[in-house]
Amino acid sequence: MSLMAKYRWLTIIPPGGNMRELRVGACLSLSGRYSRFGRQAKAALELWRDFDGSAELVLEDDASDPHALKSALPRIIENCDIILGPYSTQLTRGAAKIAAESSQILWNHGGSGDDVESAFPGFVVSILTPASRYAAPFIHRLADGYARAPLSIFQGRGAFGRQVCDGVEAAARASGIEVVRAADTYSGERPTVWDMFSAGTFEDDVQAFLAARRAASPPRVVCCVAAGVRDFPELVGDAEGVYGVGQWFPGATYAARPYLGPAETKFLEAYSQRSETFPDYPAVQAAATAVLASHCVRRAASADREAVWQAAAELEADTLFGRFRIDPMTGIQVGHETVLVRWTASGMTRD
Repeated sequence: MSLMAKYRWLTIIPPGGNMRELRVGACLSLSGRYSRFGRQAKAALELWRDFDGSAELVLEDDASDPHALKSALPRIIENCDIILGPYSTQLTRGAAKIAAESSQILWNHGGSGDDVESAFPGFVVSILTPASRYAAPFIHRLADGYARAPLSIFQGRGAFGRQVCDGVEAAARASGIEVVRAADTYSGERPTVWDMFSAGTFEDDVQAFLAARRAASPPRVVCCVAAGVRDFPELVGDAEGVYGVGQWFPGATYAARPYLGPAETKFLEAYSQRSETFPDYPAVQAAATAVLASHCVRRAASADREAVWQAAAELEADTLFGRFRIDPMTGIQVGHETVLVRWTASGMTRD
């Protein structure tokens, strides 16, 4: 039995409607600084295309560059029924503007910045937990599981890091945790016991963690957003005990609502067979977005922006990525929650 036959998932066809082949397009970072994530998204979307059986996939490399994205995305918009966003808050911000100017919906699976999710109501449907809520599980763990100690927050480059860190600071202060924020988290006097949180680019988090580990008094508890990705120990060495935050982790989804797409275990098995590696959350969120977008277009029996937006606004469901529910006015994701993970001697585990 072929993989396609073995793992074919449910495709919704509108009552009285017919299956139609959809053209699904995306600009992905297949080269450049975000390529480790763009290549995973590409592999996941190719798998989705084969399983769906009634969709054509059109991909272009944005080279992790806003100028390349600005050149390539209009071609995708002109030729496709469904437009999936790129990876990174920076690139998604530009893609959302282009989509809105073209009166098209951008299905956002790669930019969790609050400003990106809310900037173009009616034109951007986001499946990601917004950046300001990104690290809420870590603050809950810190408040409930450890004696109080100052939390030193390292903010890396870009709006994503700023928004995540702003959310962490607000949540920590609300939990009675002292917060220290500075451009250089590790300069000056350090208390004997202190905790650390870092959010920025992947490279920012790696550098922040390595600097903290070299401090005279290393932090008691560390959480880096980058530690939610499996490449993290390859760049930092021993990561045991480090917390990470991600949009998804195996076993964290529960099908309490109507379920769309493949079972998580089936998708992971098929992905691992095809790619000979295990996916991180960028792959899973891309596949789930294709499932949701194609469902809404077929439900609306049209690629018309207003009809598809209405279908998305009315939808509350689960996928292998977790819960989907948007604010019907803004398109901000309000149903999905991030997952706290921790590195142990045997690998990454859900905390």
